[in-house]
Amino acid sequence: MSAEVTRVEIEAASAIPHFIGSWIIQPPSLCDDLITFFEEHPDNQARGKTAGGLNLEAKDSIDLTIRPRELPQDDHQPVRAYLDALFACHQDYLQQWPFLQNVLSKAEISSFNIQSYKPGGHFLKVHSERTTLATSHRVLAWMTYLNDVEDGGSTEFVHQNLQVQPEKGKTLIWPAEWTHAHKANVLNSGEKYIITGWMHFPPHSPQN
Repeated sequence: MSAEVTRVEIEAASAIPHFIGSWIIQPPSLCDDLITFFEEHPDNQARGKTAGGLNLEAKDSIDLTIRPRELPQDDHQPVRAYLDALFACHQDYLQQWPFLQNVLSKAEISSFNIQSYKPGGHFLKVHSERTTLATSHRVLAWMTYLNDVEDGGSTEFVHQNLQVQPEKGKTLIWPAEWTHAHKANVLNSGEKYIITGWMHFPPHSPQN
């Protein structure tokens, strides 16, 4: 006799949170300076790739990768100023979720990207940020929209049925897990700039 299962619902005392934090960073010139930084470094730009490599049907963007060892360079001052603002968002996120503060009392940031999308650009492949052993150290993903976008280009969290329209300075932090699979919808007109990356466990995390 084969086993059978029946789905049952668990009643929640309150609405289930989506765990996507959102802030507006100030001043707006931070975003302008990052776009200028991107445009002034064309030699470091490349076609955006997914985990499977270059696939324009999955992702169509221009990416500039920033490595932590490069941050002390004089021309990286706008990036350092941005990271100060991102840190403030992260601290507020931990205030909202004290358990995470205990688990991730110290987070590190590895290489991250500034990305540019032209009309028709997208990241239509539904993906999350922690899907392999190589990415298992990631805990949170983060992103800041560097300009307003009115025609397409939204970020869609597919399981939460949530779409976020790019707004200059709007910063998101969310769990890196499969529960927050998402995609970047097609940009119909104009340009879209973002800066995005991950927060992860330090190489030697304290044991709980």
